[in-house]
Amino acid sequence: MKRTVFGVLLAACVLPWATAPAAAHHSFAAEFDASKPVTLTGAITKVEFQNPHIYFYIDVKEADGTLVNYAVEGGTPNQLRRQGWGRDSLKVGETVTVQGFAARKADAHVVNGRTVILADGRRVFGFSGPSEAGTTP
Repeated sequence: MKRTVFGVLLAACVLPWATAPAAAHHSFAAEFDASKPVTLTGAITKVEFQNPHIYFYIDVKEADGTLVNYAVEGGTPNQLRRQGWGRDSLKVGETVTVQGFAARKADAHVVNGRTVILADGRRVFGFSGPSEAGTTP
């Protein structure tokens, strides 16, 4: 009886941590639309270099003049580190151009970034999901 109670308690404590990363991760096709390529240019307002994907945010001036803050999803930190990226690769205030795919939800203001053109003109790659999208950027 004591072993069963201990086992249930242990499972209740460990299970939420074991499943959290899997629940947070999603496939490209579930959230983004490969038939909606986008190109956005704006100033970086925030960078989150953490698992399961990095995110950075850019202020984009829309055609009507309004400023919209877009979230740009990238690859995993480990994936990007292997390609030379680091926490300081994107700096708040820099203007970048992002090529990627729009979210399925039209008013989400989230894109899956594939290519980033930095302020100095360098084009960097390493974002998530090209094979999942069935396209090549």
